[in-house]
Amino acid sequence: MMAPRRAVRDGLGRPVSDLRISVTDRCNFRCTYCMPKEVFGADYPFLPHSALLSFEEIVRLVRLFVQLGVRKVRLTGGEPLLRRDLETLVAMIAEVEGIEDMALTTNGSMLTPERARALKAAGLRRVTISLDAMDDAVFQALNDVRFPVSRVLAAMDAAAAAGLQPVKINAVVKRGVNDQQIVPLAEYFRNTGHVLRFIEYMDVGNTNGWRMEDVVPAEDMLRAIHERWPLEPVPPAHPGEVATRYRYLDGAGEIGVIASVTRPFCGGCTRARLSSDGQLFTCLFGSRGHDVRAWLRQNWSDEALLDALAGVWGRRVDRYSEVRSAHTTHSPRVEMSKIGG
Repeated sequence: MMAPRRAVRDGLGRPVSDLRISVTDRCNFRCTYCMPKEVFGADYPFLPHSALLSFEEIVRLVRLFVQLGVRKVRLTGGEPLLRRDLETLVAMIAEVEGIEDMALTTNGSMLTPERARALKAAGLRRVTISLDAMDDAVFQALNDVRFPVSRVLAAMDAAAAAGLQPVKINAVVKRGVNDQQIVPLAEYFRNTGHVLRFIEYMDVGNTNGWRMEDVVPAEDMLRAIHERWPLEPVPPAHPGEVATRYRYLDGAGEIGVIASVTRPFCGGCTRARLSSDGQLFTCLFGSRGHDVRAWLRQNWSDEALLDALAGVWGRRVDRYSEVRSAHTTHSPRVEMSKIGG
C-alpha cells in the first residue's frame, strides 16, 4: 500500500480516504426524493459540457487526493452512465497508483451486458444499483418515468455476470410511499449474493420537500425484517463504513441500513465530494463548495492545488447529521443530483 505523501486530517481528526466524483448533473429518472419533475422539468438549465470537469481534470485531482490519503473512488451523478465515454475515465483512474477500489452508483437503466463488461475491462470493481421497490406500480411512481423493475433486475444480472461483484442495491425508504416494500425487497434479494441496503430518507438539497415525519427509522426497517427472518449484527468491514451490516441467521446473506437521520455517523466520515461542475464539498449536506474547477483552469501548479485541497480538508468540521434541527433543514444545501450520493 502506497503511503500518502501528505496525509491530512480535518478539524475533528478525520482522514480523507474516499473521493466521490459526480460526472454529470443529468439523469433520465425523476425520482421524487431526488429530482422531482416539478423542479427538474423540460426547461431545467442543466450544465453545458464545458462546465463539467474534463476527464483529464478529474484524473489530475484523483492523483492529488491520493497524496492526501484517498484510496477509494466512487463515480456518481446524476446518472453517471449518461456521461459519454465513461469507460475511458474509468480506465484512466484505474491507472492511478494508490487507488485500491473504484465503484459506480447507477440507476441501472443503461447498464447493459455489453456496458457492464466494458466497465469491468476498464478497471471498475463494483456497482451499486438503486431499486426502491419490487412492485412495478410503486417503483414507477417513484422514478416518475415509468421505468420497470424488470429492467433494473436485468442490470443487476449484467453486473454480476461481468464480475462487478458483490452487487449492492440501495433502496431509499419514505413513509407512506414505499415502506410496505421493505419485506418484499428483502425476500427477493435473500440468497442472491447481492447486498441490499435500506437508506433513511434524507434532507439532501432543498427541492424534495423533506419532512422528519416521512422518515422510516432504521430500527423499524430492521424490526420488520427480523420478525420474518432473524438477523444478527456483522462487524464493519472497514473504518468509516456508512452502512450498519446484519446477516440472516439462516445463512441467506446480509443486508445493511444507512441511517444518517436517526443514527448519524459523522464521526467516521472520510468522504470528499466533487460536484459535476468541479466544486469540492466536504459534506453531503453542504451549502457551499470550493471552486476547484477555477483553480484548475487558472493553471495552478500541483503543489498549489495540493496546498489548497489540504487546507480545505484541514479546516473541515462538518457534522450536519449530528446537529440536524428545524433551522438546519431549511438552510440552503447542494442538490443530490449535482453532488451524487
